[in-house]
Amino acid sequence: MLYIVTALKPEAQAFVDKYKLTKSKLQNYTLFQNQDIKLIISGLGVQNARLATQTLINHFDISDDDFYLNIGICAASKEHNIGDLIEIGAIYHEDICYVFDTTKACITCLDQESSNTQHKIADMESYGFYDAVIHNPAIKNFHILKVVSDHFEPQKVTKEKTKTLIFHAIDNIHTIINKDFS
Repeated sequence: MLYIVTALKPEAQAFVDKYKLTKSKLQNYTLFQNQDIKLIISGLGVQNARLATQTLINHFDISDDDFYLNIGICAASKEHNIGDLIEIGAIYHEDICYVFDTTKACITCLDQESSNTQHKIADMESYGFYDAVIHNPAIKNFHILKVVSDHFEPQKVTKEKTKTLIFHAIDNIHTIINKDFS
């Protein structure tokens, strides 16, 4: 099973459309699913991502073949193009760096949107997802993938742009997760 955590419905919509996921509820969350995928919308922020991810973990039996994915948009420095798909291997959150794959990018997980360009890559949910999956030894496979939505200009991010960016990256997302998931 592929378990996906997104913060926002526009981030989820590309998966809903491409994989024909049906809408349901899981506790207080919106869940989209088919026989191979369960996608939960967490809402913004570390705590929401942690709780939504933990809800998936608690509600469904975990097998060695299961794969957990956090996908969403992020802000990035201008060295990254809008629409770039970035594989995350480390998270900087509250002055601590959590490294789980040294070959991939480091993201800063912030508490709110930022116009501060001191960060190379930033989002608001990656640490919450990571914190939930890393504390469950049954989870063997997880990825954090982010699509660059802006260069620290959150006012430029729209629902439609978010959906389009994720949709344009979905084949590359599929390729990355298939390396481990198949």
